[in-house]
Amino acid sequence: MNAPHAPSLDYPFAAPPAPGEACAVAPGVLWIRMPLPFALDHINLWLLEEPDGWTLVDCGYGDATTRALWETHFAKTLQAQPIARIIATHFHPDHLGNARWLSERFRCPVVMTQAEFLTAHAVLGQRTAYSHADVCALFAAHGMTPEFVAALAARGSTYGRGVPEAPERFDGIQDGDEVVAGGTPWRVICGHGHSPDHASLHSAARGLLVSGDMLLPRISTNVSVAPAEPDGDPLARFLASIAATAALPSATLVLPSHGLPFRGLALRVAQLQAHHADRLAELEAAVAAAKDPVSASDLVPVLFRRELDVQQRYFAMGEAIAHLNHLWHGGRIRRTVAADGAIRFIH
Repeated sequence: MNAPHAPSLDYPFAAPPAPGEACAVAPGVLWIRMPLPFALDHINLWLLEEPDGWTLVDCGYGDATTRALWETHFAKTLQAQPIARIIATHFHPDHLGNARWLSERFRCPVVMTQAEFLTAHAVLGQRTAYSHADVCALFAAHGMTPEFVAALAARGSTYGRGVPEAPERFDGIQDGDEVVAGGTPWRVICGHGHSPDHASLHSAARGLLVSGDMLLPRISTNVSVAPAEPDGDPLARFLASIAATAALPSATLVLPSHGLPFRGLALRVAQLQAHHADRLAELEAAVAAAKDPVSASDLVPVLFRRELDVQQRYFAMGEAIAHLNHLWHGGRIRRTVAADGAIRFIH
């Protein structure tokens, strides 16, 4: 007897729009894609048609390549109509990178949550607890070798490469707010763990969820511990956030920042929950099997079974600490802090 097929996500669009092109995902809702200079090589942006122009959700990485593509879209996709408003889901460079450039060009407001606005300025200004040096110190405390710490320090902060300038002001939104865009009300759903106060947008009338980075179809969103909250449990916040979205209607078309639009929201949440449960169990087993206290750096290979470059190691360390902190807060492992600040984990 053949085993039943496991349920799978539904992808109504077989391929993304080509560079400089747009794809309609619903009446008055356009999908464009911009390149990224990373292993994750693209971001999806969304345009909502207004009587006086367009509302844009997220902006792309603030580099010359993306801005050249924007020039194409200004003439071709926007049909010479202005961007009337920008909504930034969160502060990361691929989402906020061109916000100030676009807002000054079109004299339009940038809409985002206060925590994301303030974090963008803290990171860009390398403020205390948000600087690259603070990241290096956190990773060193968690066992990153001096060679990796030196390589990471030599790279410097990369945030300003993607966000040359952050918006000077913003129009604030918060969880539960209603934003009317494209003639339709969208409910703001704030999520946590990936960034401080990430704003997704849900239109019940259109059956659409602009999920940003909170819900992606093929990969798990990066969830990392940051120097400003080194003992925090961002994974708990992330899991609680995605669990809340699982109650949205099953026919909802999810418009993610990376990958293809999909249906099957509850299934994807369940997949992500299972993924993190598996990773947590593997880490707990590895800590239990170790003869001596182990560091997050020691345990990175448990989560990432491949060679990592400096940038990938940066994200991997943040993820490893987040998962270990979650186990620690849940009482599944213990944590020790030595007199020199070295942090280790034991069963």
